[in-house]
Amino acid sequence: MTPTPEVPEESGGDRRISRKTLLKAALVAGTVPLLAGGGVALARDSRDSGKSLAPTPDCHDGDGPTHEQIEGPYFKPNSPLRTSLVTAGTPGTPLTVSGYVFGRSCKPIAGALLDFWQADTYGAYDMNGFAFRGHQFSDQSGAFTLTTIVPGLYPGRTRHIHVKVQAPGSRILTTQLYFPGEPRNNTDSIFDPALLMNVRGAGSGQQGTFDFVLNVDAGPTNPPTNPPTDPPTGGTWTVGTLYNAGDRVTYGGVTYRCLQAHSAMAGWEPPNVPALWARG
Repeated sequence: MTPTPEVPEESGGDRRISRKTLLKAALVAGTVPLLAGGGVALARDSRDSGKSLAPTPDCHDGDGPTHEQIEGPYFKPNSPLRTSLVTAGTPGTPLTVSGYVFGRSCKPIAGALLDFWQADTYGAYDMNGFAFRGHQFSDQSGAFTLTTIVPGLYPGRTRHIHVKVQAPGSRILTTQLYFPGEPRNNTDSIFDPALLMNVRGAGSGQQGTFDFVLNVDAGPTNPPTNPPTDPPTGGTWTVGTLYNAGDRVTYGGVTYRCLQAHSAMAGWEPPNVPALWARG
């Protein structure tokens, strides 16, 4: 018998139970991503420390989307498609980051693009290759899971993970995720408490959770639920093709250049995803 899902408590005793929280409780009763050890990836579950963390926006009417932050000097386009940034021999403290992507209406966004990049355990970014860089897409419930390590520190910054998030056919949200309890949170001029993950210990590693709320009205119905699966007459873009950065296709009489390697799927036609395709 499946136990009744526990609805995570909101930070602050007078805060209303949000539609997002109720939706996530319903997702728990169905198919949701599991963290290592079997725990459900609920970003609003703050039972790890008993402390109230500044929450990401709750989808209440009138609340704003997840806060934006600067891209920083270490972003590189064309990251590989992958959900794990580590191998068995990667040094560092293991970390799993899970959560959901929502629109303002609190509908989960399927197929949202999430592009992550971070420092290694020594605080260095790989500018020659793509170590600790990768992009993925949220699943049909709007969920994502990233397997990585706790990033190291470097001068001037607290511990953080960079991410770009984009709903199909919408603008890109560029932001950063932070770790609670870090001493440098108090001295980092960029740090934003609204971007704190909930983090708990998990054996020799850590589990972090966070929900993104994008500044879009609709959820899975934008783009259309049943998008065209064939390119217009004369087009070369096709579903199921593995495209590499620099590849060129035509769609609707327009030429597009691939920005990030990916496998084409219905709903991600070039005009819909400027993070993957650029005209020219």
